[in-house]
Amino acid sequence: MDPRSEVLLRQAELFGGPTLLAGLPADDLLGQLPQAAGWSWHAGDQAMLDARFVGRSTFGVTPPAATLETAVLFLPKSRELTAYLLDALAARLPGKLLYLVGEKRAGVERAAKQMAAYGTPRKLDSARHCQLWQVRVDQAPAEPDLASLAQRYSLPLADGSLDVVTLPGVFSHGRLDIGSALLLEHLDQLPDGHLLDFGCGAGVLGAVLKRRYPDSHVTMLDVDAFAVASSRLTLAANGLQADVISGDGIAAAPAQLSAILSNPPFHQGVHTHYQASEDLLRQASRHLRKGGQIRLVANRFLKYPPLIEQHIGVCLTLADADGFRIYQATSR
Repeated sequence: MDPRSEVLLRQAELFGGPTLLAGLPADDLLGQLPQAAGWSWHAGDQAMLDARFVGRSTFGVTPPAATLETAVLFLPKSRELTAYLLDALAARLPGKLLYLVGEKRAGVERAAKQMAAYGTPRKLDSARHCQLWQVRVDQAPAEPDLASLAQRYSLPLADGSLDVVTLPGVFSHGRLDIGSALLLEHLDQLPDGHLLDFGCGAGVLGAVLKRRYPDSHVTMLDVDAFAVASSRLTLAANGLQADVISGDGIAAAPAQLSAILSNPPFHQGVHTHYQASEDLLRQASRHLRKGGQIRLVANRFLKYPPLIEQHIGVCLTLADADGFRIYQATSR
């Protein structure tokens, strides 16, 4: 059981009625709170919740349409995303109770101060290195317009500028990260066919691929609903079309790909988490056609070449700069 869920269950009498659990972990919390429903923006968590609690959790970037009686926000990593989620929930809870639960090291006390805009927050519990906060929404905000919270920037490229749209919580919100910038310099001579942008984030890589290889089928995949929405906005801003899908890791990818391109993620919440990246390297060959390529950027300290050699093919280093390396391999 997630420690944040354990803290909630210490106060289970508060959540005996209809309760929306926003950003809930994929544990047994819904089983312990039979009147509760979930709202997730993490495709992996949503898949596990769907498997165990059919029809009790929804997936997306906005709260479910049902009338809310009370809600609990599980604190996300991003401050901007926290602000949007608190406003989105508080707007639906005038005169009702809104709760916030999160780890101390994730900044739950700081986030609780944001709740002061709605009323007077109070700490209800502190255990398992987590805290539970409550506020009665005496001053409900207007329902936030997610699109208006997007940050937009123009990325100068050799074939013209690319307009990038990023939503709160999406990796490298409002700017291009160093690793992706390096990978963009090494997208030449990709094989024709179906290209995958794995961990697409705001859609920079996928949009560049579609513009540079217009006859190729481009699919963009991310576990996060806000990233999927951002990628679609970036494509639209540049008049491009590609498939954008949500899914939990490389297992959700199509088969018979000619190339997989990625700046693979290795953070989940406040924790370092390498599973998605390592699964990509172990399973990529199942999704690549014979002779298909994988090309990715990674921090220099990550020991990816042995995994690439073991599971895909000979690992080449195409670039080494600013603490990052570009690796390439061809599927055996």
